[in-house]
Amino acid sequence: MHQNIAKNLSLLLIFPLFTGFIPASASLLCPANAAEDRVKISRYDNQDADNGRSGRDGRNGRDGSDKTVYSNGSPVNLDLSGKDGEDGEDGENASSPRCGRYAEDRERDLNAADGGNGGQGGDGGKGGNGGDLKVYYSNLADLRTISVQGGGGEGGRGGRGGLGTEGCQCRRRRWQVKTCKGTPGSPDHKCTEKTYRCTDGSDGVDGRDGKDGSRGSLGRLWLVKGQQPLADDTPTFTATLSQLASKKVNLSKNQWLSKNGADSLLAPGSVIADQYYEFNQRLEANFQLIWQEKQAITDFGNETAKLTLNDNQQVEIVFPQQVWINGSATTQGNLTTFTVKNAILPGDVTRLAVAEFAGTGKNLNLKIVDLAAKSDAINTKFKIKYRAQDTSSGYSDYQTVYEGEIPQQLVTRDYNRFTLALGQLRIPDAALQSGMNIDLEIVATRFLGERSAQQSLNWRGVVRKSK
Repeated sequence: MHQNIAKNLSLLLIFPLFTGFIPASASLLCPANAAEDRVKISRYDNQDADNGRSGRDGRNGRDGSDKTVYSNGSPVNLDLSGKDGEDGEDGENASSPRCGRYAEDRERDLNAADGGNGGQGGDGGKGGNGGDLKVYYSNLADLRTISVQGGGGEGGRGGRGGLGTEGCQCRRRRWQVKTCKGTPGSPDHKCTEKTYRCTDGSDGVDGRDGKDGSRGSLGRLWLVKGQQPLADDTPTFTATLSQLASKKVNLSKNQWLSKNGADSLLAPGSVIADQYYEFNQRLEANFQLIWQEKQAITDFGNETAKLTLNDNQQVEIVFPQQVWINGSATTQGNLTTFTVKNAILPGDVTRLAVAEFAGTGKNLNLKIVDLAAKSDAINTKFKIKYRAQDTSSGYSDYQTVYEGEIPQQLVTRDYNRFTLALGQLRIPDAALQSGMNIDLEIVATRFLGERSAQQSLNWRGVVRKSK
């Protein structure tokens, strides 16, 4: 008896409680009543790992303060340095997946749990820019008494990426389940065997390290000879068309010359950008909009235009995209005027309609009308696809007999009505005769300056007899 107990204990030590998949070459035996008698063990579901959270980006450093100094030879010490950017946070490591344990009779393919991805490291914040220094002076040598620290702040360091975790490994790649029906020994007893497989979980990837923030730029030096403060700039102005047409607009700007060698002008040890700017002159100009368009300017609502004073003391105007403008600018002295001859809303550009299809043979014409009455300002080109249906030949489909642009000499305009001489195109005579069913596709391209738009027109009917 003691020998049997010892033998059973040794078997338990050699074959512990099953917690994984059995070898791939093994198959499970099917007892007579498989549905009730299969061995059941506890099962834990696979659970994919959670990805690590990404680290936050570091905040940018503050820019240094701008300062204005009136130089008289007295020592001046200024710290206009930008502040350092903050470091980015490290990304979190991914959690480990929960690798499941399954019943040995699992009848489906399995995918082991995937590993998690590490969080991305946060980017370092950008260093703040050094502040600008404006100096009014009478004697350039007095600038040697001004010491300034206008360096940019250091960029913050990027955070480290979190570590990814490995996916679960299958402890058993393949197994077989045998299912039997009927009573053993009887004709209706049948067994089937099916193979199932397990796929390893994918490994997570490490998060990328964050980028280091860039260093802030050096502060700049601006010089003005004299002690009189400069007036503020008004180099641009934005207003509605109605506002521009009702008054003159004054624009101004301070013009600066770019030079190199700022370090040599200030006290030794100063930190500032080498390129500096010296006041040259003040530019002033006036602008006036002259409205000659027949349509009231109030019809254009709140559409705005932008004025800009350039270095040639001329005012440039940029009209809104919502309005097509035809006009010209002139400059006399410090006054720039822009005369608007035509102003067209985009909706009025594509208001063409077929008015009449008349004539036969060489006298066949298509007439198109501009319902918006803007054709005296807009250029127009036409393309056409001419399709004919000859039922007398037994064919019911329309056949394309001409496709292409209509030469300008075959297009005439009478105010807002276009006449297209289709009979003069290279179209077979039979397709121009009365009784012929016609299908037309017309594409009108309308343009004014750099603006253009297309409109498609369709017409289907019969070539009628001329009166």
